[in-house]
Amino acid sequence: MQNQTEEFSLIRRLPPYVFSIVNDLKIKARARGEDIIDLGMGNPDQPTPKHIVSKLIEASRNPRNHRYSSSAGIPKLRDAICAWYKRNYDVELDPDSEAVVTIGSKEGISHLMVSVLSPGEVVIVPSPNYPIHSYSVIIARADVKSVPLSDGAALMHSIESAVKEIWPRPKVVIVSFPHNPTTAVVDLDFFRNLYELAKENGLIVVHDFAYADLCFDGYKAPSFLQVPGAREVGVEFFSLSKSYSMPGWRVGFMVGSPKIVAALKRIKSYLDYGIFQPIQIAAISALNGTQGCVGEIRDRYMDRRDKLIEGLGRAGWNIPKPKGTMFVWAEIPEEYRDIGSLEFSKLLIKEAKVAVSPGVGFGNHGEGYVRFALVENNQRILQAVRGIKRLLISK
Repeated sequence: MQNQTEEFSLIRRLPPYVFSIVNDLKIKARARGEDIIDLGMGNPDQPTPKHIVSKLIEASRNPRNHRYSSSAGIPKLRDAICAWYKRNYDVELDPDSEAVVTIGSKEGISHLMVSVLSPGEVVIVPSPNYPIHSYSVIIARADVKSVPLSDGAALMHSIESAVKEIWPRPKVVIVSFPHNPTTAVVDLDFFRNLYELAKENGLIVVHDFAYADLCFDGYKAPSFLQVPGAREVGVEFFSLSKSYSMPGWRVGFMVGSPKIVAALKRIKSYLDYGIFQPIQIAAISALNGTQGCVGEIRDRYMDRRDKLIEGLGRAGWNIPKPKGTMFVWAEIPEEYRDIGSLEFSKLLIKEAKVAVSPGVGFGNHGEGYVRFALVENNQRILQAVRGIKRLLISK
Protein backbone atom coordinates (compact mmCIF):
# COMPACT_ATOMS: atom_id res chain seq x y z
CA MET A 1 0.00 0.00 0.00
CA GLN A 2 1.35 3.43 -0.92
CA ASN A 3 2.39 5.67 1.96
CA GLN A 4 -0.33 8.29 2.28
CA THR A 5 2.22 11.08 2.81
CA GLU A 6 4.18 10.40 -0.40
CA GLU A 7 2.13 12.94 -2.35
CA PHE A 8 3.32 15.75 -0.06
CA SER A 9 6.60 17.13 -1.43
CA LEU A 10 7.82 18.58 1.86
CA ILE A 11 7.18 15.41 3.83
CA ARG A 12 9.21 13.47 1.28
CA ARG A 13 12.21 15.66 2.19
CA LEU A 14 11.85 14.86 5.90
CA PRO A 15 13.08 11.32 6.57
CA PRO A 16 11.98 9.48 9.73
CA TYR A 17 14.21 10.20 12.72
CA VAL A 18 16.98 7.63 13.11
CA PHE A 19 16.52 8.18 16.84
CA SER A 20 13.03 6.65 16.66
CA ILE A 21 14.58 3.25 15.88
CA VAL A 22 16.52 3.26 19.14
CA ASN A 23 13.57 4.73 21.00
CA ASP A 24 11.27 1.95 19.77
CA LEU A 25 13.77 -0.69 20.96
CA LYS A 26 13.92 1.02 24.36
CA ILE A 27 10.12 1.06 24.67
CA LYS A 28 9.82 -2.62 23.71
CA ALA A 29 12.57 -3.63 26.14
CA ARG A 30 10.87 -1.75 28.97
CA ALA A 31 7.55 -3.39 28.07
CA ARG A 32 9.29 -6.72 28.63
CA GLY A 33 10.28 -5.54 32.10
CA GLU A 34 13.90 -4.70 31.31
CA ASP A 35 15.50 -1.80 33.19
CA ILE A 36 16.83 0.45 30.43
CA ILE A 37 18.89 3.48 31.44
CA ASP A 38 17.94 6.24 29.01
CA LEU A 39 20.88 8.47 28.10
CA GLY A 40 19.46 9.16 24.64
CA MET A 41 17.27 12.26 24.44
CA GLY A 42 18.67 15.48 25.94
CA ASN A 43 15.64 15.89 28.20
CA PRO A 44 16.76 17.52 31.48
CA ASP A 45 15.68 15.51 34.50
CA GLN A 46 16.47 18.10 37.18
CA PRO A 47 13.47 19.94 38.63
CA THR A 48 12.84 23.58 37.77
CA PRO A 49 14.08 25.75 40.67
CA LYS A 50 11.39 26.35 43.29
CA HIS A 51 11.32 30.15 43.05
CA ILE A 52 10.46 29.91 39.33
CA VAL A 53 7.67 27.40 39.98
CA SER A 54 6.31 29.58 42.80
CA LYS A 55 6.14 32.59 40.49
CA LEU A 56 4.25 30.52 37.91
CA ILE A 57 1.68 29.46 40.52
CA GLU A 58 1.27 33.01 41.77
CA ALA A 59 0.84 34.44 38.26
CA SER A 60 -1.56 31.67 37.25
CA ARG A 61 -3.99 32.71 39.98
CA ASN A 62 -4.45 36.14 38.41
CA PRO A 63 -7.31 36.00 35.85
CA ARG A 64 -5.75 38.86 33.88
CA ASN A 65 -2.98 36.46 32.88
CA HIS A 66 -5.41 33.97 31.36
CA ARG A 67 -6.05 36.01 28.21
CA TYR A 68 -4.12 35.97 24.95
CA SER A 69 -0.59 37.23 25.37
CA SER A 70 1.81 38.87 22.90
CA SER A 71 3.48 36.80 20.18
CA ALA A 72 6.68 38.86 20.56
CA GLY A 73 6.76 38.40 24.33
CA ILE A 74 5.54 40.71 27.08
CA PRO A 75 7.61 43.91 27.50
CA LYS A 76 8.92 43.04 30.97
CA LEU A 77 10.28 39.72 29.73
CA ARG A 78 12.05 41.43 26.84
CA ASP A 79 13.46 43.91 29.39
CA ALA A 80 14.72 40.97 31.48
CA ILE A 81 16.31 39.36 28.42
CA CYS A 82 18.26 42.51 27.62
CA ALA A 83 19.30 42.97 31.27
CA TRP A 84 20.54 39.35 31.27
CA TYR A 85 22.71 40.05 28.22
CA LYS A 86 24.11 43.18 29.81
CA ARG A 87 25.04 41.36 33.04
CA ASN A 88 26.50 38.29 31.37
CA TYR A 89 28.15 39.66 28.22
CA ASP A 90 28.16 43.46 28.57
CA VAL A 91 26.00 43.67 25.44
CA GLU A 92 23.45 46.50 25.21
CA LEU A 93 20.21 45.57 23.47
CA ASP A 94 16.98 47.42 22.73
CA PRO A 95 14.08 45.35 24.12
CA ASP A 96 11.65 46.74 21.53
CA SER A 97 13.65 46.24 18.35
CA GLU A 98 16.39 43.71 19.17
CA ALA A 99 14.62 41.01 21.21
CA VAL A 100 11.74 38.61 20.56
CA VAL A 101 10.47 35.79 22.77
CA THR A 102 10.12 32.36 21.16
CA ILE A 103 8.36 29.15 22.16
CA GLY A 104 11.72 27.52 22.84
CA SER A 105 14.64 27.96 20.45
CA LYS A 106 13.46 25.11 18.20
CA GLU A 107 10.27 26.97 17.26
CA GLY A 108 12.18 30.21 16.89
CA ILE A 109 14.80 28.79 14.54
CA SER A 110 12.14 27.04 12.44
CA HIS A 111 10.06 30.16 11.99
CA LEU A 112 13.13 32.32 11.42
CA MET A 113 14.08 30.17 8.44
CA VAL A 114 10.56 30.60 7.06
CA SER A 115 10.92 34.35 7.65
CA VAL A 116 14.20 34.95 5.82
CA LEU A 117 14.55 32.23 3.18
CA SER A 118 13.12 31.75 -0.30
CA PRO A 119 12.85 28.36 -2.04
CA GLY A 120 16.22 27.24 -3.37
CA GLU A 121 18.35 29.58 -1.26
CA VAL A 122 21.31 27.97 0.49
CA VAL A 123 22.16 27.71 4.19
CA ILE A 124 25.54 26.50 5.49
CA VAL A 125 25.20 24.11 8.44
CA PRO A 126 28.18 22.35 10.06
CA SER A 127 27.67 18.60 10.40
CA PRO A 128 27.03 16.75 12.65
CA ASN A 129 24.35 19.07 13.94
CA TYR A 130 21.23 19.35 16.05
CA PRO A 131 18.60 18.16 13.54
CA ILE A 132 16.43 21.29 13.49
CA HIS A 133 19.39 23.33 12.23
CA SER A 134 19.16 21.51 8.91
CA TYR A 135 15.52 20.46 8.83
CA SER A 136 14.25 23.98 9.54
CA VAL A 137 15.94 24.95 6.26
CA ILE A 138 14.22 22.12 4.41
CA ILE A 139 10.86 23.06 5.95
CA ALA A 140 11.43 26.56 4.53
CA ARG A 141 11.90 24.92 1.08
CA ALA A 142 15.54 26.01 0.96
CA ASP A 143 18.72 23.92 0.59
CA VAL A 144 21.37 22.84 3.08
CA LYS A 145 25.10 22.89 2.37
CA SER A 146 26.83 20.75 5.00
CA VAL A 147 30.43 21.38 6.00
CA PRO A 148 32.32 19.11 8.39
CA LEU A 149 32.44 20.34 11.96
CA SER A 150 36.00 20.57 13.28
CA ASP A 151 38.04 22.88 15.47
CA GLY A 152 37.49 26.61 15.12
CA ALA A 153 40.17 27.38 12.52
CA ALA A 154 39.36 24.39 10.30
CA LEU A 155 35.64 25.03 10.52
CA MET A 156 36.16 28.67 9.59
CA HIS A 157 38.14 27.56 6.54
CA SER A 158 35.36 25.14 5.52
CA ILE A 159 32.72 27.87 5.81
CA GLU A 160 34.87 30.31 3.82
CA SER A 161 35.40 27.72 1.09
CA ALA A 162 31.67 27.00 0.90
CA VAL A 163 30.89 30.70 0.56
CA LYS A 164 33.36 31.03 -2.34
CA GLU A 165 32.39 27.83 -4.14
CA ILE A 166 28.58 27.93 -4.02
CA TRP A 167 26.55 29.90 -6.52
CA PRO A 168 24.22 31.56 -5.86
CA ARG A 169 26.01 32.61 -2.71
CA PRO A 170 24.69 31.15 0.59
CA LYS A 171 22.32 33.40 2.46
CA VAL A 172 22.60 32.06 6.04
CA VAL A 173 25.09 30.18 8.19
CA ILE A 174 23.85 28.41 11.34
CA VAL A 175 26.32 27.63 14.12
CA SER A 176 25.96 26.57 17.74
CA PHE A 177 28.58 26.62 20.50
CA PRO A 178 28.90 24.90 22.91
CA HIS A 179 27.85 22.39 20.31
CA ASN A 180 25.20 19.70 20.37
CA PRO A 181 26.00 16.88 19.74
CA THR A 182 29.80 17.09 19.58
CA THR A 183 30.34 19.36 22.66
CA ALA A 184 32.86 21.42 20.61
CA VAL A 185 33.59 24.94 21.85
CA VAL A 186 35.12 28.07 20.28
CA ASP A 187 36.70 31.30 21.46
CA LEU A 188 35.68 34.85 20.61
CA ASP A 189 38.17 35.00 17.73
CA PHE A 190 36.08 32.44 15.85
CA PHE A 191 33.08 34.76 16.05
CA ARG A 192 35.20 37.76 15.04
CA ASN A 193 36.26 35.92 11.88
CA LEU A 194 32.71 34.76 11.21
CA TYR A 195 31.45 38.32 11.53
CA GLU A 196 34.02 39.58 9.03
CA LEU A 197 33.11 36.82 6.57
CA ALA A 198 29.39 37.57 6.96
CA LYS A 199 29.89 41.31 6.51
CA GLU A 200 31.97 40.86 3.37
CA ASN A 201 29.59 38.38 1.75
CA GLY A 202 26.14 39.48 2.89
CA LEU A 203 25.63 36.39 5.08
CA ILE A 204 23.14 36.16 7.92
CA VAL A 205 24.67 34.51 11.01
CA VAL A 206 22.38 32.51 13.28
CA HIS A 207 23.99 31.35 16.52
CA ASP A 208 22.13 28.85 18.69
CA PHE A 209 23.42 29.55 22.21
CA ALA A 210 21.30 27.01 24.09
CA TYR A 211 24.20 25.73 26.22
CA ALA A 212 25.66 29.11 27.12
CA ASP A 213 25.69 28.38 30.86
CA LEU A 214 26.66 24.71 30.80
CA CYS A 215 30.43 25.20 30.70
CA PHE A 216 33.02 23.40 32.78
CA ASP A 217 36.62 23.52 33.99
CA GLY A 218 36.91 27.30 33.85
CA TYR A 219 35.67 27.70 30.28
CA LYS A 220 33.15 30.49 29.59
CA ALA A 221 31.35 30.41 26.25
CA PRO A 222 31.44 33.67 24.31
CA SER A 223 28.37 35.27 22.78
CA PHE A 224 28.44 36.10 19.07
CA LEU A 225 26.97 39.48 19.98
CA GLN A 226 30.10 40.36 21.95
CA VAL A 227 31.76 41.07 18.61
CA PRO A 228 31.36 44.78 17.77
CA GLY A 229 28.93 45.10 14.88
CA ALA A 230 27.66 41.51 15.15
CA ARG A 231 24.04 42.60 15.40
CA GLU A 232 24.38 44.14 11.93
CA VAL A 233 24.71 40.68 10.38
CA GLY A 234 23.12 38.19 12.73
CA VAL A 235 21.11 36.97 15.67
CA GLU A 236 21.52 34.69 18.65
CA PHE A 237 19.08 32.26 20.24
CA PHE A 238 18.94 31.24 23.88
CA SER A 239 16.66 28.79 25.66
CA LEU A 240 15.80 28.59 29.35
CA SER A 241 15.43 24.81 28.98
CA LYS A 242 18.94 23.86 30.04
CA SER A 243 20.27 26.70 32.23
CA TYR A 244 17.13 26.81 34.38
CA SER A 245 15.94 23.23 33.81
CA MET A 246 12.72 24.42 32.15
CA PRO A 247 12.47 22.15 29.06
CA GLY A 248 8.72 21.61 29.10
CA TRP A 249 7.99 25.28 29.71
CA ARG A 250 9.09 26.15 26.16
CA VAL A 251 10.65 29.56 26.70
CA GLY A 252 13.42 30.94 24.52
CA PHE A 253 14.33 34.14 22.76
CA MET A 254 16.20 35.60 19.82
CA VAL A 255 18.24 38.81 19.99
CA GLY A 256 20.32 40.82 17.55
CA SER A 257 19.70 42.43 14.17
CA PRO A 258 16.60 44.67 14.29
CA LYS A 259 15.82 43.76 10.68
CA ILE A 260 15.88 40.01 11.40
CA VAL A 261 14.04 40.40 14.70
CA ALA A 262 11.32 42.35 12.89
CA ALA A 263 11.00 39.58 10.30
CA LEU A 264 10.49 36.91 12.96
CA LYS A 265 8.05 39.12 14.85
CA ARG A 266 6.01 39.56 11.67
CA ILE A 267 5.80 35.82 10.99
CA LYS A 268 4.97 35.02 14.61
CA SER A 269 2.20 37.61 14.64
CA TYR A 270 0.40 35.43 12.08
CA LEU A 271 1.18 32.09 13.72
CA ASP A 272 0.79 32.37 17.50
CA TYR A 273 -0.52 34.47 20.38
CA GLY A 274 2.57 34.02 22.51
CA ILE A 275 3.42 31.83 25.46
CA PHE A 276 0.93 31.52 28.34
CA GLN A 277 1.55 34.74 30.25
CA PRO A 278 2.23 33.17 33.69
CA ILE A 279 5.07 31.21 32.09
CA GLN A 280 6.53 34.44 30.73
CA ILE A 281 6.25 36.03 34.18
CA ALA A 282 8.03 33.02 35.70
CA ALA A 283 10.73 33.36 33.03
CA ILE A 284 11.30 36.95 34.20
CA SER A 285 11.86 35.55 37.68
CA ALA A 286 14.37 33.06 36.25
CA LEU A 287 16.40 35.68 34.37
CA ASN A 288 16.25 38.43 37.02
CA GLY A 289 16.34 36.28 40.15
CA THR A 290 19.14 34.54 42.00
CA GLN A 291 21.45 32.72 39.59
CA GLY A 292 22.77 30.25 42.15
CA CYS A 293 20.43 27.62 40.70
CA VAL A 294 22.22 27.84 37.35
CA GLY A 295 25.52 27.00 39.00
CA GLU A 296 23.95 24.07 40.85
CA ILE A 297 22.48 22.68 37.65
CA ARG A 298 25.81 23.10 35.85
CA ASP A 299 27.77 21.43 38.66
CA ARG A 300 25.41 18.46 38.66
CA TYR A 301 25.97 17.91 34.94
CA MET A 302 29.73 18.22 35.42
CA ASP A 303 29.64 15.61 38.20
CA ARG A 304 27.68 13.25 35.98
CA ARG A 305 30.12 13.89 33.12
CA ASP A 306 33.01 12.91 35.36
CA LYS A 307 31.29 9.77 36.66
CA LEU A 308 30.48 8.57 33.15
CA ILE A 309 33.82 9.33 31.50
CA GLU A 310 35.98 8.12 34.36
CA GLY A 311 33.91 4.94 34.66
CA LEU A 312 34.09 4.19 30.95
CA GLY A 313 37.81 4.96 31.03
CA ARG A 314 38.30 2.22 33.62
CA ALA A 315 36.41 -0.08 31.25
CA GLY A 316 38.88 0.76 28.45
CA TRP A 317 36.71 3.28 26.58
CA ASN A 318 38.68 6.52 26.71
CA ILE A 319 36.68 9.69 25.96
CA PRO A 320 37.89 13.31 26.27
CA LYS A 321 36.02 15.40 28.84
CA PRO A 322 33.86 18.04 27.15
CA LYS A 323 34.09 21.68 28.24
CA GLY A 324 30.41 22.31 27.68
CA THR A 325 26.83 21.04 27.15
CA MET A 326 24.97 18.27 28.97
CA PHE A 327 26.32 15.60 26.61
CA VAL A 328 29.28 13.31 26.07
CA TRP A 329 30.27 12.67 22.44
CA ALA A 330 32.11 9.39 22.20
CA GLU A 331 33.89 7.70 19.34
CA ILE A 332 32.76 4.10 19.13
CA PRO A 333 35.33 1.62 20.53
CA GLU A 334 37.58 0.39 17.75
CA GLU A 335 36.35 -3.20 17.86
CA TYR A 336 32.77 -2.04 17.06
CA ARG A 337 33.42 0.68 14.47
CA ASP A 338 32.72 -1.58 11.52
CA ILE A 339 29.04 -2.00 12.53
CA GLY A 340 28.31 1.74 12.65
CA SER A 341 26.67 3.97 15.22
CA LEU A 342 23.08 2.76 14.77
CA GLU A 343 23.89 -0.93 15.19
CA PHE A 344 26.20 -0.13 18.11
CA SER A 345 23.39 1.84 19.78
CA LYS A 346 21.04 -1.10 19.30
CA LEU A 347 23.68 -3.39 20.80
CA LEU A 348 24.00 -1.14 23.87
CA ILE A 349 20.27 -1.47 24.52
CA LYS A 350 20.28 -5.23 24.04
CA GLU A 351 23.44 -6.12 25.95
CA ALA A 352 24.21 -3.19 28.29
CA LYS A 353 20.61 -2.00 28.88
CA VAL A 354 21.65 1.57 28.01
CA ALA A 355 20.01 3.83 25.42
CA VAL A 356 22.16 6.41 23.62
CA SER A 357 21.79 8.47 20.43
CA PRO A 358 23.56 7.13 17.32
CA GLY A 359 25.84 9.72 15.78
CA VAL A 360 24.50 9.16 12.27
CA GLY A 361 21.19 10.65 13.43
CA PHE A 362 22.94 14.03 13.56
CA GLY A 363 24.13 13.81 9.96
CA ASN A 364 26.58 11.70 7.97
CA HIS A 365 29.55 13.36 9.66
CA GLY A 366 28.30 11.95 12.97
CA GLU A 367 28.86 8.36 11.90
CA GLY A 368 31.31 6.52 14.12
CA TYR A 369 30.12 8.24 17.32
CA VAL A 370 27.36 8.02 19.89
CA ARG A 371 26.00 10.73 22.16
CA PHE A 372 25.30 10.26 25.85
CA ALA A 373 22.84 12.70 27.45
CA LEU A 374 23.60 13.26 31.14
CA VAL A 375 19.96 13.02 32.19
CA GLU A 376 20.13 10.31 34.86
CA ASN A 377 21.43 10.58 38.41
CA ASN A 378 24.88 9.39 39.45
CA GLN A 379 23.63 6.01 40.66
CA ARG A 380 22.04 5.31 37.28
CA ILE A 381 25.11 6.64 35.45
CA LEU A 382 27.30 4.17 37.32
CA GLN A 383 24.81 1.38 36.60
CA ALA A 384 25.09 2.26 32.90
CA VAL A 385 28.89 2.12 33.14
CA ARG A 386 28.70 -1.38 34.64
CA GLY A 387 26.44 -2.57 31.83
CA ILE A 388 28.71 -1.14 29.15
CA LYS A 389 31.78 -2.59 30.86
CA ARG A 390 30.24 -6.08 30.71
CA LEU A 391 29.67 -5.64 26.98
CA LEU A 392 33.19 -4.40 26.28
CA ILE A 393 34.82 -7.17 28.32
CA SER A 394 32.79 -9.86 26.55
CA LYS A 395 34.06 -8.79 23.10
